[in-house]
Amino acid sequence: MKIATWNINGVKARIANLCEWLKSSAPDIVCLQEIKSEDAGFPRLEIEALGYHVETHGQKGFNGVALLSKMKPDEVNRGLPGDDGDEQARFIEGVFSVKGGALRVCSLYLPNGNPPDDPVKYPYKLAWMERLKAFAEDRLALEEPLILAGDYNVIPEPYDCHDPLAWAGDALFLPQTREAFRRLEHLGLVDAVRATTDETKLYSFWDYQGGAWQKNNGIRIDHLLLSPEATDRFRAAQIEKHVRTWEKPSDHVPVAGWFDFEAA
Repeated sequence: MKIATWNINGVKARIANLCEWLKSSAPDIVCLQEIKSEDAGFPRLEIEALGYHVETHGQKGFNGVALLSKMKPDEVNRGLPGDDGDEQARFIEGVFSVKGGALRVCSLYLPNGNPPDDPVKYPYKLAWMERLKAFAEDRLALEEPLILAGDYNVIPEPYDCHDPLAWAGDALFLPQTREAFRRLEHLGLVDAVRATTDETKLYSFWDYQGGAWQKNNGIRIDHLLLSPEATDRFRAAQIEKHVRTWEKPSDHVPVAGWFDFEAA
């Protein structure tokens, strides 16, 4: 089973790319972020025509997450628990039946947090990460395969960006941000890409400005974090970098993992 995450950066603007990727890459479950669409306006017909079930948690103009899957989820939960006043659409969880039990897959879009001296934005990012940690602790107690996939807006280590000095003061790379990410990992979650390689210059995002793509001045901020039960079934990971060469690309590319789950 192939499970992928992709910050699409506007699903309506990139529906042609999304459909082409679904046909060529053939993922079984897709976690999308930044769909920038309300649920009613999501272009589901084009995606459903390719054999995918669609679940969305959107809002007008920004944010928004979605789950596309070849099998229908048994349960869908929208919104990250822990703050009833948080109206930003950044989290959706699907529960799927696989041989042996349940598989939980979450599409998440962490806050950017910049500028870090903003009295609201960076504290919101850190609070969101603490809520994610509490959610993960709760789900890990179920001892089921869990995949937390999405745009974390976190550069975990210096070798996950082209120039650590250039990112030193950015909310994506501040020590507090990276420490919050490590607290997630210390729960027992495994970074799928780093479980397979220590290679440098592996990125999932390149800015549209300054020739970042052409110079490979990127950062790795799109991650699949796996519970121990998901790690046991994990076989390989890939950053599908070629998608960035397509016309009207997102500034992110898909990151995929392969698992030996089978549909029930």
